[in-house]
Amino acid sequence: MSIHILAIESSCDETAAAVCVNGKILSNEVATQEVHKNFGGVVPELASRAHMQHIVPVVEQALCKANLTLDRIDAIAYTQSPGLIGSLLVGGQFAKSLALSLRKPLIAVHHMQAHVLANLIEHPELAFPFICLTVSGGHTQLVLCESPTRMEVIGETIDDAAGEAFDKTAKLLGLPYPGGPLIDHYAKTGRADRFVFPEPQIPDLNFSFSGLKTSILYFLQNAGKSHAYHPELIATTEEQHAFIKENLADLCASIQQRIVSILLHKLKKAVIKTGIKNIALAGGVSANSGLRNGIQQLAAPYNYQYSIPSLAYCTDNAAMIAITGYYKYLDKQFASLDQRSSAKATW
Repeated sequence: MSIHILAIESSCDETAAAVCVNGKILSNEVATQEVHKNFGGVVPELASRAHMQHIVPVVEQALCKANLTLDRIDAIAYTQSPGLIGSLLVGGQFAKSLALSLRKPLIAVHHMQAHVLANLIEHPELAFPFICLTVSGGHTQLVLCESPTRMEVIGETIDDAAGEAFDKTAKLLGLPYPGGPLIDHYAKTGRADRFVFPEPQIPDLNFSFSGLKTSILYFLQNAGKSHAYHPELIATTEEQHAFIKENLADLCASIQQRIVSILLHKLKKAVIKTGIKNIALAGGVSANSGLRNGIQQLAAPYNYQYSIPSLAYCTDNAAMIAITGYYKYLDKQFASLDQRSSAKATW
């Protein structure tokens, strides 16, 4: 029997819809919101309004590309959490209304679980258990995955996420939003060993990036003279701008190298601690070329089996919601259609 899942993703500033049949993605449509570039970050109210404008056309496109009509759909999956409240409400209420009108099951999906399972879209043979390094603008986690519906967070950031560290340091460098991809771009022509930034000494498998961001801030304010705050070393604005302009590629390469090394050191530590040698990468920051290359270099000498999603499945998309919805459908993990229900999606 074929299981047809229609999935909706609206956690932040991407309105997306996808269709999958028995775990195979037939369509994956995304409407990007360009308006946020003018503000240097996502504006929640504008994101919600854009979702309301885009959601119907995107769902229609996904169904059309999959060559399916709504009567063929067996269940509606949607991102319930985490994300921007207004954005989640738009997708959630649309999905719930659609499920009610079609009298089909509703499946609530946890956004980070979906990022992890994006690895199964192209690699359904990926063996469990595996450890997934999940890195995005809001999350940095090490997840022990025992099955598609059984996962445990064994390490996470105690303050800022790696994606935020990329974007905030990009802003310090004067790069436009979103800055993370631009750091990756300039890093390709820079020397990663030119500047050395400190690695936080956080116990166990947890991460921290706030101290690194502060160190980079002082380093730029001091025009490369020190990582610490010294009032007498703070350079003029002109000197700071000149230092960044002259060393932009090397700064980007050095910053990226440190963020990536922090992530990979913890991943290796998790492998040693658990004895699990199957590893995977997920989340928006998994599109970073330095991190993608780094996980391959980490795996090679130790014969770790690894999986990295294609770029289309790294950033927010509905295909990952669809594949998660498919596995939750098999486990009969359905959400309530009661409008008063507020239960959050779980892993």
